[in-house]
Amino acid sequence: MKKHLIFLSFLILTLALHASTVDTIVVYSTSMKKNIKTCVIVPEGYHKNGKTYPVLYLLHGYSGNYKSWVNDFPITKELSDLYKMIIVSPDGGFSSWYFDSPIDTSFKYETFVAKELIGQIDLDYNTTKSPQGRAISGLSMGGHGALYLAFRHPDKFGAAGSMSGGVDIRPFPNNWDIAKRLGNIKLYPDNWEKNSVINLVGLVKTVGLAITIDCGVDDFFIEVNRNLHKKMLDLKIAHDYTERPGKHDGPYWDNSIRYHALFFHQFFSKH
Repeated sequence: MKKHLIFLSFLILTLALHASTVDTIVVYSTSMKKNIKTCVIVPEGYHKNGKTYPVLYLLHGYSGNYKSWVNDFPITKELSDLYKMIIVSPDGGFSSWYFDSPIDTSFKYETFVAKELIGQIDLDYNTTKSPQGRAISGLSMGGHGALYLAFRHPDKFGAAGSMSGGVDIRPFPNNWDIAKRLGNIKLYPDNWEKNSVINLVGLVKTVGLAITIDCGVDDFFIEVNRNLHKKMLDLKIAHDYTERPGKHDGPYWDNSIRYHALFFHQFFSKH
């Protein structure tokens, strides 16, 4: 209880300061041949010293955009200050699901985030340029994307999280334009199998990725998250897993991001 009270005291103080800075940058994606807008939050003091900072990449959900985290969850700016981390929120397209589409070459968001975006952020900002200084998380579609990218790119990310993530897309063949990226599940079943997070957990058995996953008990993704948790337990993959009261909505994520930021801060502090 005492630790929580200390955390809240610091958080209240930070809320009053509003000292972080939000930049909107444009990153050119060579793989998709287009400019992609990205929000970058830098903490207080960033422009006054030559320190390097860890980076948290935050991915938005279906139908969101690069402004979603900053506009819908202003707490992200305060968390950047509180934990002295850079927070980067790229535009992931209306329904990219953050993989390279095997049927639509105009969607290569895995390549963009894991290679092009990180490269540009590391070039333009004072970042810790190693997996120990990078984390990735997101909500819903972004939760899927965060685990998907971290599992497949352990050389880029040392920690990953998912808030209400669609961690198994196979039960939802007609939802959220996934079929536009992977093809009809009956015609292209392998695309769905290879791009579902739950089928990728074997990739992280030996890499030591720090993982946190949570979902609301009244969320339509609760069962796929429980299944992922069980599979990771069976494979003895270390991770934090939390279920809390809540639905697939803003109030849940506004609360959830606070836990994720603390989790990543503790990870960064160890390294």
